[in-house]
Amino acid sequence: MSKDQFILAIETSCDETAAAILKNGQEVIANVVASQIESHKRFGGVVPEIASRHHVEQITMVLEETLKKANMDVSEMNAIAVTEGPGLVGALLVGVNAAKALAYANQIPLVGVHHIAGHIYANRIEKEFTFPLLALVVSGGHTELVLMQEHGSFEIIGETRDDAAGEAYDKVARTLGLPYPGGPEIDKLAQVGEETIDFPRAWLETGSFDFSFSGLKSAVINHLHNSKQRGEEQNNANIAASFQASVVDVLTEKTYQAAKEYGVKQVVLAGGVAANKGLRQRLTQKFSDANISLSIPPLWLCTDNAAMIAAAGSIAYEQGHRAAWDLNANPSLDLERYGSRAK
Repeated sequence: MSKDQFILAIETSCDETAAAILKNGQEVIANVVASQIESHKRFGGVVPEIASRHHVEQITMVLEETLKKANMDVSEMNAIAVTEGPGLVGALLVGVNAAKALAYANQIPLVGVHHIAGHIYANRIEKEFTFPLLALVVSGGHTELVLMQEHGSFEIIGETRDDAAGEAYDKVARTLGLPYPGGPEIDKLAQVGEETIDFPRAWLETGSFDFSFSGLKSAVINHLHNSKQRGEEQNNANIAASFQASVVDVLTEKTYQAAKEYGVKQVVLAGGVAANKGLRQRLTQKFSDANISLSIPPLWLCTDNAAMIAAAGSIAYEQGHRAAWDLNANPSLDLERYGSRAK
């Protein structure tokens, strides 16, 4: 680049109010995240109305703190990037309208970003992409294998047919009586437990890269209920370890087979469940002898943040994508259609 590019990004798709400034698509100048976990913990999950209210309260402060940390002004930005979907519609609207106001007031280009594209591009902040590339996206609402032939191109070659992996984690954690968010709690328990129960692995039909975790979730819940009725004492650590082993086995094996079949040069892990220690270890082990580069983002880039939105927004901006002033929140935004937009 002959001139440095600065992108200010906003992320409010769920329960994190976040803003960040990224230089040249990879260098984080400032990254601020205001979490709402404590507000939602007593409900055992995210309450959309409460999330939206918190975003309204925090968005201005988060943006001001981001600009202050970077010692920059909005007028110095090349573009404003914002998550337009998918996510909670009320939460998305707060970020979208804040971005539109900033962009319009300063006459700066506006760029809409797909939330999952952001999770994938979080990896590029640490390591440049090599194509063709395969992304394993694992979060509370998504479990997908995404093939990328070039920047901004997304082809879903495998996806969940029922519960996403993150959903299964949260529901099993709730049954075990663990606090919200349940995924990290199960991961912690699994590290001190042993795989003593042979829970099912849903491989589906031969050649399929789709996922299914509903049966596994039901098997764990039924095991717990049956044991309780028999008055048997349960070892929650062993149950967590056995459950996690089943999830990780399927995710790792299907990712490995897809990477081989499609001849990719790089595999990246993305999404909130990318912070799972068991999954990170198993993928690292599986790909250690493969002639395929494996990228696993640092923990701070796994959960929702705006740096990842800026990373994806930087590529969209370079490719000529611009959002109109009527940009709206799109809670069911499709990743493949997002990637195939006309420039």
